Amino acid sequence: MEMGKEIRRLRGARGLTQEALADALNVTPQTVSKWERGNSVPDVQMLPEIAVFFGVTIDQLFCMTPDQQLDRMENRIDSGGLFSEAEQRQMEQQLRVIAEAPELEGRAELILTKLYGSQAEQFRALAVAHGKKAVEITGGDRDAVSELANAWNSYIPDWCCRNHHALIEWFGDYCGRHPDNRAALMWLLDNLIDDRRLAEARVWLGKLSRSDRTFRTVMYRYLIAQAEGDAEESAAQLRLLESMEDQEWSWAVTLGDIHTLRQEYDTAIAWYRRGQEMQPSPKYVDSAESIAHICEICGDRKGAIEAYREKLRLLSEEWGIVSGMEREETERAIRRLQADA
Repeated sequence: MEMGKEIRRLRGARGLTQEALADALNVTPQTVSKWERGNSVPDVQMLPEIAVFFGVTIDQLFCMTPDQQLDRMENRIDSGGLFSEAEQRQMEQQLRVIAEAPELEGRAELILTKLYGSQAEQFRALAVAHGKKAVEITGGDRDAVSELANAWNSYIPDWCCRNHHALIEWFGDYCGRHPDNRAALMWLLDNLIDDRRLAEARVWLGKLSRSDRTFRTVMYRYLIAQAEGDAEESAAQLRLLESMEDQEWSWAVTLGDIHTLRQEYDTAIAWYRRGQEMQPSPKYVDSAESIAHICEICGDRKGAIEAYREKLRLLSEEWGIVSGMEREETERAIRRLQADA
């Protein structure tokens, strides 16, 4: 077996006898011999100990290719949950080694970004849970309230804290060098509009419109007019946006988002459902979750439960996800709503 060959290679590189390795791992020399001849493999609980002893990753013991290692790490991150410090350090080290290969550097950096983002999200959820307790126990202490709000990603009234100037500067520079990157242009536009830097937004929208022939140009015209308080222009752009056919499914979901922000909830739900119907498989769960949130806002517990159950169905049938943190959170939401009924 490949693992046995790798253990033998690592042992030889360290100049160790089978007896010395067996003593270090608290097994018999015969056990080590069986591993190396491929007659057996180490117990799964021993793999971390063997990896630590040789200073390698478990993936290396399995002789995974770098691409396979990246796949495994990405799947591990996507499964959710906090990593132990040891697991995170090992993954960081492994990714930095893989990133030394120029052809893999971009993907390794992307997975590092996902790793830190996932961990930050998990820690933020923990901060919210503890913040709720702190507010209750301290009788609404001002610092506890502020920390809870910050952990929960609350709206921040202070412009100096909530503006996106650093992000805008970076994306502005990047888009100046890569004017055809639609994804980057859209993030730049979103943040310019959120900061009400609307004159700049119009300039960048002009650049987007030269390469984009989808509904997005009209969408941004609507958003800018809405931010400017131009009711007549925003209404005209919304009518135009709704009349556009032969668009991808995100067009309908975008209209769901717009009508939600307008508090036109029935219309929003209809657009979300249309967007979900338009999606090819595997279908995302966002529309179902948005409908659930709207129903909760409106006090429609039954509708929210149905939407959360639809989300569970999509996770299972479209993505094959039958366990894990996302399902658990959704199931908790259903139980909470049932208890409140």
